[in-house]
Amino acid sequence: MLNKQKLYWSLQIGGWSLYAAVQIAASLIAAGGLGVSTQRIIFLAYEAIFCLLVSHGYRHLINRWKWLSLGMSRLIPKVIISVFALGLIMYFLRIPISLPLRLFSMEVAFDPQNILGLSFYYAIIFFLWSALYFIYNYFERYNKSLKLEAYAKEIELNNLKSQLNPHFIFNALNSIRALVDENPSKSKQAINQLSSILRNSLVADKRGLTRFKDELKVVKDYLGLEHIRFEERLRTEFIIDPHSKEFLVPPLMIQTLVENGIKHGISRLTEGGLIQIKTTIENDMLNIQIRNSGQYINGVKRTSGGLGIENTKQRLKLIYGGSASFRILTENDSFVLTEIKIPHINSI
Repeated sequence: MLNKQKLYWSLQIGGWSLYAAVQIAASLIAAGGLGVSTQRIIFLAYEAIFCLLVSHGYRHLINRWKWLSLGMSRLIPKVIISVFALGLIMYFLRIPISLPLRLFSMEVAFDPQNILGLSFYYAIIFFLWSALYFIYNYFERYNKSLKLEAYAKEIELNNLKSQLNPHFIFNALNSIRALVDENPSKSKQAINQLSSILRNSLVADKRGLTRFKDELKVVKDYLGLEHIRFEERLRTEFIIDPHSKEFLVPPLMIQTLVENGIKHGISRLTEGGLIQIKTTIENDMLNIQIRNSGQYINGVKRTSGGLGIENTKQRLKLIYGGSASFRILTENDSFVLTEIKIPHINSI
């Protein structure tokens, strides 16, 4: 607030000082540089001071009457009427200045044509001042709204990520618990894999986005963890375009969708199934395809499986707007295809 006030007064003093300098220079040029009296120069200086005070009072009324929140259709008529009123006020404020400087003439001062002409001139000056003031404030409010929107987006993204982490940890710990008595050595391996996943996810949380190659490592660690639980019932396949590894993706997004495929697809099949992750790049867009054995019934929400899909949709919308796309469908009656298309960006 202090910086804004400082900027306002700097612009006010600087702007009206420039106005006085231009008026004095114009008078000197018009008189050939000789015929301008000291009284005339003082009069023009005082005129600029009164303009500063009138415009400051006008600003006070603008804020008091909340004109900055008005639409253009309501604002413009009010501004036009007010600047003409200010022009008239400014004209009559000049008269007391001219008296002690011996520049006053009754015939000139109260001539209707002179009153209208100079009032209109001042009205134009105050209209330009109003335009600059409103433009500055509109841009400032627009920038503030953008910052608030970005802040709200960051909070929402953090909330979405915080939903995923406990969900993932709970499932991973369940897998490890099942191994502790059966196979201690495999449970130790699983703990190491979980530790690696959590370490990567914590680093990714600080960045907001993570490189695809790092996300892929998390997915492979997760699938290694699930291999221990499902053994030969879980088969994996990776078809990765080498150029996709530097694309930025939301952390834990792919892992969550793979987990969703295992939970609602492969785990329900007696013979198990396949998880395939394939990436391609087309028109600077990263296309990620996740296939898992099973079927997906379009339009039917599963209460236990909705988190991963809805979370992914919200995160993509928040980060990429309408540039990213997401779809999920049954492919060839035996596979569920989850497809995400993400544009190339440098940072969030």
